[in-house]
Amino acid sequence: MHKDEDLLQVAGDWKRAGHDVAVATVTATWGSSPRQAGSQMIVDNQGRMLGSVSGGCVEGAVVREAMEIMADGKPRLLDFGITNEQAWEVGLACGGKLQIYVERVE
Repeated sequence: MHKDEDLLQVAGDWKRAGHDVAVATVTATWGSSPRQAGSQMIVDNQGRMLGSVSGGCVEGAVVREAMEIMADGKPRLLDFGITNEQAWEVGLACGGKLQIYVERVE
């Protein structure tokens, strides 16, 4: 796992190499969440990603949003969650929610 400072350095390197880049940051969590607030992931316009904001399908959704954000330049605050009942149905102990802020690196 990369430290956040390393991720931001890599994001700068990708940007200087001519790539569009977005940074996703976990801003808040409630209940069960695999990553804590402050966790980051970077994505470039080639689909490369580094770091982690959650795992599984959430990161795929964040990458899709990051691609749109790189194109239109409009940052977004994304909400993801699963109820306790939904969690139980898929074999998890409890549900949780998280918010992720995604912005284009200028």
